[in-house]
Amino acid sequence: MKIYWYRNSKNLIGHRLHDLRISQHLTQRQLAARMQLAGMEMNEVTILRIEKGVRFVPDYEVAELAKALGVSCDDLLEDC
Repeated sequence: MKIYWYRNSKNLIGHRLHDLRISQHLTQRQLAARMQLAGMEMNEVTILRIEKGVRFVPDYEVAELAKALGVSCDDLLEDC
């Protein structure tokens, strides 16, 4: 599967994910730990890459990230 860039990013949620994580006083490592508890294979580098827009994020990960942050998927896509 070819992953395309959209406006210099591979995802739409990176900046919003960063803002939500910071507003909840979570480190990238803490968010990654929450994702691991949900069964997702993520570490702090994965979170960094998502936030920087250099990693594609499938819809099921968007849903789990939203759950881990206690927000809706729409909240993650708010800036879109």
